[in-house]
Amino acid sequence: MTPILRGLIGLLVILLAGCSMSGSSTKNVPAPLARQGLLDLRSYPFDHQFVDLDGNWKWHWQALLNPGDPETGFEYTSFPEIWNKKTWKGQPLSSFGYATYTLTVLVPPTPLPLGLRLPDTYTSYRLFVNGIELAHNGSPGVSKETTTPFWASQVKTLPQNLDTLHLVIQVANFHHSKGGIYKSIRLGRADLLLGKLNREYALNFILTGCLFMGGLFFLGLFWFGRHEKSILYFSLFCLLYSYRIVGSNAYALHSLFYTGWSITLHLEYLSLFLSIAVFALYTGSLYPEDTNKSIIRGLAGICFAFAIATVLFPPSVFTRLITPFLGLMPVYIGYAFYVYWLATRRKRPGASYALMSTGVLLIIFVIILLQYFQVAFPENLVLFLGYLGFFFFQSLVLSFRFANTLKQAKEQAEEGLRAKNEFLNTMSHEIRTPLNAVIGMTHLLIQDKPRDDQKQPLDVMLSSARNLLHIVNDILDFNRIESNQFILQVVPMDPARILQQIVSDFEPAAREKSLQLSLSIDPAFRSTVGGDPARFAQVVSNLVHNAIKFTERGQVKMSLHVESQTTQDCSLHIAVEDTGIGIPLEKQEMIFNRFTQVDSSMSRMYGGTGLGLTISRRILELQHVDLYLQSEPGKGSRFYFTQVFPVMAPPPDKPEIKPVRKPLSKDKPLQDICILLVEDNAMNVLLAKSVLDRLGASVEVANNGREAVDMLDSSRHRLILMDLQMPVMDGYEATRLIRQRKETLPIIALTASLAQEVDEDAKQAGLNEILVKPYNPGSLMQVIVRHLKLQDQD
Repeated sequence: MTPILRGLIGLLVILLAGCSMSGSSTKNVPAPLARQGLLDLRSYPFDHQFVDLDGNWKWHWQALLNPGDPETGFEYTSFPEIWNKKTWKGQPLSSFGYATYTLTVLVPPTPLPLGLRLPDTYTSYRLFVNGIELAHNGSPGVSKETTTPFWASQVKTLPQNLDTLHLVIQVANFHHSKGGIYKSIRLGRADLLLGKLNREYALNFILTGCLFMGGLFFLGLFWFGRHEKSILYFSLFCLLYSYRIVGSNAYALHSLFYTGWSITLHLEYLSLFLSIAVFALYTGSLYPEDTNKSIIRGLAGICFAFAIATVLFPPSVFTRLITPFLGLMPVYIGYAFYVYWLATRRKRPGASYALMSTGVLLIIFVIILLQYFQVAFPENLVLFLGYLGFFFFQSLVLSFRFANTLKQAKEQAEEGLRAKNEFLNTMSHEIRTPLNAVIGMTHLLIQDKPRDDQKQPLDVMLSSARNLLHIVNDILDFNRIESNQFILQVVPMDPARILQQIVSDFEPAAREKSLQLSLSIDPAFRSTVGGDPARFAQVVSNLVHNAIKFTERGQVKMSLHVESQTTQDCSLHIAVEDTGIGIPLEKQEMIFNRFTQVDSSMSRMYGGTGLGLTISRRILELQHVDLYLQSEPGKGSRFYFTQVFPVMAPPPDKPEIKPVRKPLSKDKPLQDICILLVEDNAMNVLLAKSVLDRLGASVEVANNGREAVDMLDSSRHRLILMDLQMPVMDGYEATRLIRQRKETLPIIALTASLAQEVDEDAKQAGLNEILVKPYNPGSLMQVIVRHLKLQDQD
């Protein structure tokens, strides 16, 4: 037996056991029944007990007798019982008519006043006690026009010091398909009866509030969420069924306000029919793979037909539909139970909760049927717990499905992010590969001392290629920041030296626009601090690049100021100030947004992607540092930030490498050096061979990693230049195979990927260094000279 089935059986036992806690279960002392219109309760203890005034009452059919009227033509009848089941003078009765019930009750003296719990009847009554009208529901009359129906439960306190109660009840019905009194009148201590009724009302209102708010919550979830029909149907089910809790049975809602018997009766039946229809649709949309759409549409259609009949016909007609509808309820709940059982077997999301909730609903329906047919009388708390359990489990189903949907959306988003990253990395590689040839070949042409009329086009070509490379780098950096793949290092660095290098790098651009580029270093700064030198340089370079780009005359000034300095940390204020076009105050925050400039004409006039400031700000934010701006249109801008760096010991000086060969030739520094070039791209092969040939090296080419492994001869080859992404065998695998052969010659990676992305894999494979494409001939030579431990020429 599965845990779910055991739980449902246990819950069934508990709830059905609660059904005994009614009428007879509240009486430890058996209550006598009325006989021939008399009920003797003088020996009955009323301290904590209630008694239902059931038994044989006198009644007068088609007569509304007032107290004191002569009792002629009466019979004894079972009480309570609807008229449809009675006979008068041997003839069966209809539900329409009027009658008077009388009963004499002998009661003992009690220290506290007694009271009567009066239920609703079909469909109006007036109660007299000892000749005085005590209560009424509506107004009974002798015709439909003179009868006013009303339904409500109430508790009325009886006068004290009475030993005999003469009860006279006038009942009339001309509106409902059933007539007469169908619930027991209960006698007991007034305070206990009133407390019990108020508790029932409180439980009903609490449950209604829970259902109504839950329905609104799921409706909002549908409206502002993924628009799943199952969420919509469940929200409608909660909203519709919330009315039934307070608008039927004890009719708690009628104790607050009343809009007319016909309206409330229509709402009572409509809420039942429509809620079951919506529940059928909810089941079909929750697990569509496990339901038969025709059955779902048929079940829902029947419910909608009942609802339409309720709207079109009077109460005397549509109230007859309740009995056949209750007969269909086991079909609805049974099919839902089957669907959820099937979904549980197939391991659908949240199906086990749905199965448990439907099991609870089935139990509730059994209890309601027992109550409807006067077989058992459950405590209100039993139904409250049952309904609460049902809606709780159904909420778990939707919550589980919603969480599962969010999980799937998250996985899809992550997969999309991975696809985007792979796409950008691939595009970066594909763009850098031709750029490598363009930039490298341009460098070679410039080194060939071109004519003056050739030099300017070559400079433009080189500048344009570098700008394109800068754009690619910005997009990749921004993507890594957005996908939380941006890694910051903390190594010893000298911010002052980095700023000096930035000045050196941007001096040609400033000189071209006749701008003065200056740097001010606080003399108090003499520390080596910990940080990421590449990212620090990137942030300041972006600021200087923007300052030069948007400044037509005047100057660009960089400054480093020490705000505080201890042996542990150093607070530095870095600023970049220009005399450029400035930025209006209302647009100063906008320029930090991605792909954004002050206006669209800026990008056309000055170029750029609008990512530089965004990247700078994000890099600083990752270090919990804010980037600030002071600017005035027409006067210039000042970007600045203050960052606290840990003070670190400077890196140890590298030992001087003694030359192992004769001094290098200026013209052929790699003379007599044989290099194995592993590269599959013809343009990159042409570039590398051209550069190495000019440096005096001899070059052998392998088109993939497999060829490189087969061609390598360490007695002849001094160094390998290894591309990483190649067909047949990539550079990583080729390097691993070479290292497994105990080869120790330097292997330099030539890659269009970023160094941070391949650094770890390169180290594990055994590569000595990474040279990122595009590279210039000088960088390639320096790497080769360093790893071959050659003496460079001053």
